[in-house]
Amino acid sequence: MSEAKVLIRLVEVTKTYKTNDLEVHAVNRVSLTIQRGDFVVLAGPSGCGKTTLMNMMGALDVPTSGTLEFDGKRMDQMSPKELSDLRLHQMGFVFQAYNLIPVLTAYENAEYVLLLRGLGEAERKERAGGMLARVGLSDHAHKRPGQLSGGQQQRVAIARALAGDPPLLIADEPTANLDSRASQDLIELMHAMNREKGTTIVIGSHDQRVIDQADRLIMLEDGKILSDQRKTEKGAPE
Repeated sequence: MSEAKVLIRLVEVTKTYKTNDLEVHAVNRVSLTIQRGDFVVLAGPSGCGKTTLMNMMGALDVPTSGTLEFDGKRMDQMSPKELSDLRLHQMGFVFQAYNLIPVLTAYENAEYVLLLRGLGEAERKERAGGMLARVGLSDHAHKRPGQLSGGQQQRVAIARALAGDPPLLIADEPTANLDSRASQDLIELMHAMNREKGTTIVIGSHDQRVIDQADRLIMLEDGKILSDQRKTEKGAPE
């Protein structure tokens, strides 16, 4: 595998939590590479380590042991400022809990990352407004999160994550609050970003509709990789 194609590399990564005197390995000695342009779904039962693994890939958490690289640079050796800049400029996130800012409108939430990056008003409007349109929320742009349904809030979170055109999108159960049609629309939007812009997408999900659409499916169990299959163009596992 060409090093230029590797975006994320984990080598013997472990994340251990201590509860009283008990140690729990949420992620247990995982070695994994994700290439640029991959469309990956991490699947497995609740508690299998999906969220913990994605949090470490997204520089939101650090491993207890092992090494983790993004674009050839050791994330586990970066300063908090370097990790913050990495998240701001290189990553987009969709969280289970939405993490929208309640006092901001849907549009303002969608443009928030662009403001932090210092983009001009015209470009912010084009990107944030355009992405809200792609998730079907143009008519709700001036509503605050409290005025939106759970599914609509999730779509705002998705618009915010994608408006910045990040090289990496990490989504934790992005379809959890969406109906079947909205879920399919979301998966199609992510596939479109993957094809059109080469966005590397990592989704954690136990939704069979999402799992069926994966180009690469990684099954987790007890913090370990159970299987790792990349589908052919015809959709069958290699």
